[in-house]
Amino acid sequence: MDAGRRSGDVAAIVGHAAAPPARPHHDEEDPPVPQSHPPAPELVGLRSDPGRLARYNAGRALRDRVPRESHANWASAHDRPDPVGLLEEQATTRIPDLVRIRYGRMSASPFAFYRGAALVMAADLSTTPSTGRKVQLAGDAHVANFGLYASPERDLLFDVNDFDETLPGPWEWDVKRLAASVVVASRSLGHRRSDGLTAARAAVGTYRTITRRLAGLRTLDLWYARIDEAEIASVARGPAARMFKAVVAHALDHDSLHALATTTDGPTGDPRIVDDPPLIQHRPDLVDVDRLQGRLVRYRGTLESDRRELLRRYRLVDVAIKVVGVGSVGTHCYVALLLAGPGDPLFLQVKEAQASVLERFVGKSRLRSHGERVVAGQRIVQAASDAFLGWGYDVDGRDYYWRQLRDWKGSFDVTAMRAVDLLEYARLCGAALARAHARSGDPVEVTGYLGSSDAFDRAIASFAEAYADQTERDLASLRAAVKSGRITAEMGV
Repeated sequence: MDAGRRSGDVAAIVGHAAAPPARPHHDEEDPPVPQSHPPAPELVGLRSDPGRLARYNAGRALRDRVPRESHANWASAHDRPDPVGLLEEQATTRIPDLVRIRYGRMSASPFAFYRGAALVMAADLSTTPSTGRKVQLAGDAHVANFGLYASPERDLLFDVNDFDETLPGPWEWDVKRLAASVVVASRSLGHRRSDGLTAARAAVGTYRTITRRLAGLRTLDLWYARIDEAEIASVARGPAARMFKAVVAHALDHDSLHALATTTDGPTGDPRIVDDPPLIQHRPDLVDVDRLQGRLVRYRGTLESDRRELLRRYRLVDVAIKVVGVGSVGTHCYVALLLAGPGDPLFLQVKEAQASVLERFVGKSRLRSHGERVVAGQRIVQAASDAFLGWGYDVDGRDYYWRQLRDWKGSFDVTAMRAVDLLEYARLCGAALARAHARSGDPVEVTGYLGSSDAFDRAIASFAEAYADQTERDLASLRAAVKSGRITAEMGV
């Protein structure tokens, strides 16, 4: 399939789904499809494919066991785990002096807390209704975990970009985490409560509409679907256009050469990464070039043969600890500088992969290491993955995954969005999540369950509102723990 066709399929999907029309809910909407009943345009072919028809009607039948409206419910159980206790449990395997930064960052706002509380929400999601249908979950699909990056073919793509928690699990969990993050972010920004609810419904409505249209594609067309720069431009023609264009321009300017100029002490010779403690620093007690060299050899063996040959042209020059994000703070995370020659750098991020927060609720991965789990999940979910994505381990028993630090990576600053920006961005995230789920799940069956009304959209938005309230209560618990001295937080870092 040529690039135009590949892009066109998705452009048609996302472009038309950017503002799905609201439809009145009624119980007989989207009835089971008999052989004689003409299906929706997106599902043309159901009548001639008994297998797909059966999957569609099986999804429709799931509504009897798990009504779509049941997803609206959220109430904190009397035996709900203590959220601060769950965070303390995670801290036992992390670098102690960096955990204080994690607590400080999470204390800043409800949205910051939400970003770091994936384990807390996983425990809560395990108590909510589920159809029992699984996909490869992103695992932490909040709105700050989507963004831009370069494919190996040098296309700029928009997709899910964090897979530390990926595992197969109920598709509804990713949708609920995305929708709740929209509401929590909107409240943190001071938007009207109705703005957050509207944006959450838009995200879920787009997820539903995209899933429905993906269900009508041939298998290969679905697999090749992607959201590229042209696609983003087609979405960014409204009031949020300035935001989208700025992030695209920023991403195209951020590569290894840019990192060489901004994070090292010089462009020539053997430059060293400049310390900026506590966020970037050399920590020989944790890692040095000699120790990382062993991991590099093991990691290289997980790459495709052509990537292994490419990596052999570089030599490891320097490595430093780098604090990233919110939820990952305290894990062993490094930035490695490699050179093929003067002014010819490659920056790799080496991130510790611990057990997924979903593991205790959906079961352990069948893969040999958590690094391999992250890489395998990312390759399944993303339309295309980083050329240097691979995994490894250390003699200390820790698992790691590797990827480029900067390769046209662009993040949308959710904490600075206007209501209209968040609305359009939420739609784009909903589209990306639907495409991601369709790669490992069954969009035909899910479409049968979701239907063509907005019943599911409204239910998830109601859940998101209630869970945003829960997040604010949990943040209050964390702040109380800091105030009492139960935990120590380093603020403003």
